[in-house]
Amino acid sequence: MADDPVRLVLIGHVDHGKSTLIGRLFHDADALPAGKYDQLVAAAARRGVPFEFANLMDALQAERDQNVTIDTAQIWFQSAGRRYVFIDAPGHKEFIRNMVTGAAQADAAVLLVDAAEGVQEQTRRHISLVKLIGLDRVLVTINKMDLIGHRRDRFETIAAECRALLSAAGLALSGVLPISARIGENVVTRSPALSWYDGPTFLEAIGTIHRARAQAGRPLRLPVQDVYRFDHRRVIAGRIEAGTLRAGDTIVVLPGGREAVVKTIERWSAPATAAGPGESIGLTLAEQVFVDRGDVICHAERAARVRSSLHARLFWLGRTPLALGRSYSLRLATQDVACEVTSIDRVVDAASLVETGRKDVVSANDVADLVIHTRQPIVFDRVDELPALGRFVLVDGQDVAGGGIIITPGDEVEAAADRHLTRTVSGVTQEDRQQRYRHRGAVVWLTGLSGSGKSTIATALERELFDRGLHAFVLDGDNIRFGLSADLGFSAADRAENIRRVAETAKLFAEAGFIAITAFISPYRSDRARARQVLQEGNLAIPFSEVYVDAPLSVCESRDPKQLYAKARAGTIKEFTGISAPYESPEAPELVLYTDRSSVQEEVAAILDHLLGRIRT
Repeated sequence: MADDPVRLVLIGHVDHGKSTLIGRLFHDADALPAGKYDQLVAAAARRGVPFEFANLMDALQAERDQNVTIDTAQIWFQSAGRRYVFIDAPGHKEFIRNMVTGAAQADAAVLLVDAAEGVQEQTRRHISLVKLIGLDRVLVTINKMDLIGHRRDRFETIAAECRALLSAAGLALSGVLPISARIGENVVTRSPALSWYDGPTFLEAIGTIHRARAQAGRPLRLPVQDVYRFDHRRVIAGRIEAGTLRAGDTIVVLPGGREAVVKTIERWSAPATAAGPGESIGLTLAEQVFVDRGDVICHAERAARVRSSLHARLFWLGRTPLALGRSYSLRLATQDVACEVTSIDRVVDAASLVETGRKDVVSANDVADLVIHTRQPIVFDRVDELPALGRFVLVDGQDVAGGGIIITPGDEVEAAADRHLTRTVSGVTQEDRQQRYRHRGAVVWLTGLSGSGKSTIATALERELFDRGLHAFVLDGDNIRFGLSADLGFSAADRAENIRRVAETAKLFAEAGFIAITAFISPYRSDRARARQVLQEGNLAIPFSEVYVDAPLSVCESRDPKQLYAKARAGTIKEFTGISAPYESPEAPELVLYTDRSSVQEEVAAILDHLLGRIRT
């Protein structure tokens, strides 16, 4: 949009003058609120300390006490009809995570270098981070020229070193200029002491930096934050990261690929017919398709990529080195999926920009090109096309341990390969199978607590169907964990992936004409809803019956043949459903079985009464 501000992140080694520069800019450009300068001068006098222009940037009381910047501060500035947002990022090594956060929002970077100290380790590291985050333009400002007697030779030496570093990192240079932020030389007005310099002032230099390509003209990207239910309406909530959405648009929900038409666009204040980048909205669909947090809404003709294998460039910040084969969580927009690094192509020391030669681990403050495999497909874009879906973080345990971008090598090859994939159509039609078997394929999904009786009912139902001449097979939780899902744990993300795999497997059995009987705790409603959706996708709508095997927790514990509840209460088993992890009972199952008050034979009979009419041809 035309009035969107230019966002500039200020980077550089600690104490090289970032906050001071912006404080002086506001003062000299007469952009401070009335009385603000006098107020801060008086406050400094009361505390018995000299006034510093950096205090204008302080966002936290702790910063005034410690006299260091410990978090990113965003300051709005306007001059000559142009608007800017300055993002002041920390220079301390231990606060580098905040610097990454600030840079991720910017259109370009302003690098400050102390003329007396020159290029430091953090200077080199910040240059690497700027490239890693996906920025490509840097304005170099060599500060504190007054401390070196305004020497031109010293300025040119540092400028040459900065040009070389930026060139090595593949970054474009927007200019190099000398200033003294403390005394206001060449910030807004020129100084006779720098008469040998005939380039722009700092204010003039930032005026030549333009915004990155506007988000409005880009493809629609709306990561789903949540889905709310109001009576019979389901409102999908999220923030539009790019593109424009209008009522009546046909959208596709990724990664599943389900298409739908937008019925309404909801705002907190009033309904709307359209919404654009940066707007947090709700929307409803003309037809009910399954949508969940982490999905991404796009227009089908300009959809994002969907992969389970990503080529990425990562900056590692973790307490322990990143290792091949170890499980991490990858967070991208609202997506959160389990992943592991399957190969490390190269590792570069962020300070020296020199390759380390390691291919097995990535240590703290290293940059690595690597391949990440996710447990379930993830939706993304190249960072140079759409940064919001091209940047991610890796979480190790509870800590954000690394941040990175998705890079192009390998992605285009995979994309081309995907375009040549075609679903194979069986030579045996569904009508042929139904005529042979005398029934349709179907899925009976048994859900309930451990010990509620799911597996007992499943095996008895399978036997009864088989004895009636019907084709049936049980997919049991433990058996799936031994093989198909042997690589998964029991976190919420792994459980979701386990249920997705089971649903896809059950669908194949049902397409082959079998009655697939699944016996899984499947504790989350969203996972069961996704399984139901999987069975409804494609040309064949497969009968799906959710059967809630309901038994009180005390009854389940009293059965407990494997002593799982006892181990969970003793703390031996973590994340055990019903004890240390939740179970969300079905809201509208096709059938409820109360196994504390009925026999297995009665429960099987109830399922048959419900099922046979749905599958008989």
